[in-house]
Amino acid sequence: MEIQKNYEYNSLLKDNPLLYLEPDKPVDFKSLIQRKGKDFLPALEYYKKIALERIEVIKKNSEEPDFNNTILALEQADQELHECASIYYVLFSAECIEDIQKIAPEVSSFLANYSNDVYLDEELFKKIDHVYKTKKGIQNKEQFRLTELFWKNFKRNGALLDENKKKRLREIDDELSRLSPKFSENLLKSTNAFELHITDENDLKGLPDTLIQIGKENAKKRNKEGWIFTLQMPEYLPFITYCKNESLRKKMYIAFRSRGLGGETDNRPIIKRILELRFERAQLLGYKNHAEYVLEERMAKTVEKVMEFLEELYKHVKDFAIKEKEELEDWISKYYNINMELQPWDYRFYAEKYKKYLFDIDQEILRPYFPLENVIEGIFLVANKLYNLTFKEKDNIPVYHPEVKVYEVYENEEYLGLFYFDLFPRETKKSGAWMTTIREQGLFKNKITRPHVGIVCNFTKPTENQPSLLTLEEVKTLFHEFGHALHGLLSKVHYRSLAGTNVYWDFVELPSQIMENWVKEKETLDLFAMHYKTKEKIPYNLIEKIKQSENFHAGIQFLTQLNYGYLDMYYHITDPKQIDDIVAFERKVTEKTKIFPEPENICISTGFSHIFAGGYSAGYYSYKWAEVLEADAFEYFKEKGIFNKEVAEKFKHFILEKGNTEDPLELYKQFRGREPDVKSLLRKFNLLNINSKIAG
Repeated sequence: MEIQKNYEYNSLLKDNPLLYLEPDKPVDFKSLIQRKGKDFLPALEYYKKIALERIEVIKKNSEEPDFNNTILALEQADQELHECASIYYVLFSAECIEDIQKIAPEVSSFLANYSNDVYLDEELFKKIDHVYKTKKGIQNKEQFRLTELFWKNFKRNGALLDENKKKRLREIDDELSRLSPKFSENLLKSTNAFELHITDENDLKGLPDTLIQIGKENAKKRNKEGWIFTLQMPEYLPFITYCKNESLRKKMYIAFRSRGLGGETDNRPIIKRILELRFERAQLLGYKNHAEYVLEERMAKTVEKVMEFLEELYKHVKDFAIKEKEELEDWISKYYNINMELQPWDYRFYAEKYKKYLFDIDQEILRPYFPLENVIEGIFLVANKLYNLTFKEKDNIPVYHPEVKVYEVYENEEYLGLFYFDLFPRETKKSGAWMTTIREQGLFKNKITRPHVGIVCNFTKPTENQPSLLTLEEVKTLFHEFGHALHGLLSKVHYRSLAGTNVYWDFVELPSQIMENWVKEKETLDLFAMHYKTKEKIPYNLIEKIKQSENFHAGIQFLTQLNYGYLDMYYHITDPKQIDDIVAFERKVTEKTKIFPEPENICISTGFSHIFAGGYSAGYYSYKWAEVLEADAFEYFKEKGIFNKEVAEKFKHFILEKGNTEDPLELYKQFRGREPDVKSLLRKFNLLNINSKIAG
């Protein structure tokens, strides 16, 4: 589409807020939502035209290719286009109104086609190749890292293919770009389509008051009597954990586990097609399969290394998981006089009861000590004690929803960037929790800019009677995502492509997962865990119980994550011709990691957005990989003190500030003084000696 020849697009450009992207100016999200997302396609077209004109200048330059006239010029060529796309995907995930949703396949296809226009340009690659091999004009390690990044990206995305293969690659990428948004759309629709409507008060037995109030308000909004519960995580998890009615627990569980399975929102055909295209694409580029292609640019490097890693953990945790299940069933038999084989919808219900029996603690006992505002203040205090950061709320920055809050962040009075908070579920928001990057740190319009990042979650909402009270798991989630945000905010590099969280996927979870450790420490909880009514600090005995219960059913938790990791890897190392039935394939490859019986009508894969609508394909293992790093790193903090300034400064300097400017293993070794110890993770969860686990 030629923008100059289209009157409608010219008229839309006139007041388009996306055409006013300046280094220090916040994005005008409010206008973008008010204008219903109609600005994105015109702005993307406009910025693509500018980017291609800049690239043409690079290609026509008759001087010898060097870092400045080729690599730096290419880094800056599509800077506005990249930022415009980032802004779109912020809204696509967090405030996906109908008009934003509607253009998702077109936006994704547009960006895929632009990417191919660049990466498949042989003339452009020759110039990059010259700079990479001669190092012409490269003055430091970061410039070489950026050059190497471009060289690898071009090579890995088809620059050396012949014309017929390039044509086929374009077709594959275009189709893939449309399938992932469709997967997300189906998952969102199937999540929103389900409601559990309860009219008999007896069916509420066991449910926490907070959840009952949410159910009442849900029904009121829909002009119905009684209580309505949805598949949003702040409702789903406490429902299957506390509801005494087994048939209702089962109904909720099956509804959640069958999202995207069947009907108009069936994701199985999309999964099969994604797998076919990823496999074909990898082979077209000279790789055995998609996993081999992905892992070339990961810390793990090879499929064999990942499978060895998963097997090493599996070898240690499978017996623990089986023992934990048997102990729970034995306790149920003794305590409730019920002989049963646990069903998946029973596990959380009875496990929570058993946990309370062993440690006299459950999520609901802790909630009153975790009002959201206190927890937010707590993570800010932790950031201050570790990294000297302060957060100042701003009420004059345009946001995409009234619930979003924005803070300016400072380090010792030096401005670091903007931080957005968006914490409650909406029908326009994807489920789960994530850190979002609105603007990368680094060179933008010839100025080193500070980043704009955010946290998007789906936490328990406040009700008419009480504030938002978080579970311990929600507190951990907030600290986790805050760790990602710190990675973005503290970035201190020159080039945006190397900034913040633009690191290997099996390294990116280190800054997030390590932050969860602070939640279990008395020094941390004393900062913010305060009863929302009495203002009493969380009692020491509760802190001790939190620590004692931390390893409760660690074997089952590990096995659950390995289940996802194996499923992901087998999907991406298997020839799709061998996958006729998604449900049957899933059951086959995850058989070894299952300890509970499964009903026929469920499927994890159809809701597995991490690998079919996110960036974790052939990479889900990275959560456990990064857990090894964080367990090993936190042992260092524990040795010196969890708020030790020397260790914190090293972590900030070598991990949080460096982005992708150096190899991540080398950065880790500079921080820790050695390579990570795999057994640190097993030590953390007491999974080295099966005889040391608590028996009921």
